[in-house]
Amino acid sequence: MKLPSLCNSLCVFLATAFPITSIFGEAETHCPGNVTGLRPRIVAGALLVIPVKINQSGPFDFMVDTGSQLNVIDPALAAQLNLKPRGTVGLVATVAYSQASVGVLDSLEAGSQLVLNPLVVIQDLGPIQAADPRIRGVLGENFLAHFDVLIDYSRGLLCLDEAKLMEKYLRGEQIPLVLPKHPETDLPFTQRLVVSVNLSDTGTRPILLQVDSGSDGPILYADERVLEQPLFSRAKLQGPEVSDARRAFAVLPPQDMRLGSRIIRKVPFVTPASGSQNVPDREEDGILATVLFQRLYVSHSGRFVIFDPK
Repeated sequence: MKLPSLCNSLCVFLATAFPITSIFGEAETHCPGNVTGLRPRIVAGALLVIPVKINQSGPFDFMVDTGSQLNVIDPALAAQLNLKPRGTVGLVATVAYSQASVGVLDSLEAGSQLVLNPLVVIQDLGPIQAADPRIRGVLGENFLAHFDVLIDYSRGLLCLDEAKLMEKYLRGEQIPLVLPKHPETDLPFTQRLVVSVNLSDTGTRPILLQVDSGSDGPILYADERVLEQPLFSRAKLQGPEVSDARRAFAVLPPQDMRLGSRIIRKVPFVTPASGSQNVPDREEDGILATVLFQRLYVSHSGRFVIFDPK
């Protein structure tokens, strides 16, 4: 079985540090609408990690990643669960394209929420496990898209709502998710979460950014568009005092970003310092890290996002 290429954020993009607005302390575990919440722990300043059960076994620590279309487990856990590959899948990361085995779980469970027979990619998680070796997998959009999702960094909560109970308690501008130009290449429950923004140095052309909880900072992909070339030509490589992972990215001039009717000043985007390696054409122009915001509500059912809902 050969599945379509997938946009995936398996690499931990430790390119820019974004502090969480508050440390996860003793907070309530109830979400809007009295939805029961999960208390993630924070890794590398940005990554949300929660316990999950697989085929009623576990718990295992998984990173919550709205930028990954599929769930992922490391090969050792796949062997422990006796998971048999069913085929291969193409994975598109920031600067590289790769192939990985894919299987089907009996069940995947986070808190009280259960999804039956989800697809899962079997792949080495070295970059993520370098940040925390306890992480055994990634909880991606083919699990998360079954629910409306609230990530509340300020209160240390992750809320998964299958009954649309939260939405009426949240106020804020609804930013529509951009429909894919080629929906036939997406798998069921795995449409990318992409929003349209405008940046101060890219003129009036809409910039498409994937909403990504698996990244610690916003990223722009270098391309051949004439409008973007003046911006990318001003990128500056990070110096020897930073790690190799961070040096893989060049810093762009801070951008004022219009998101709906809101303008966010001086957003520090980075761009990959090396060229892409056989990466297929992708519709989005980069990544919008969710950690830029105190709260974020994703309505998978309504196909919109509210950034910093009240």
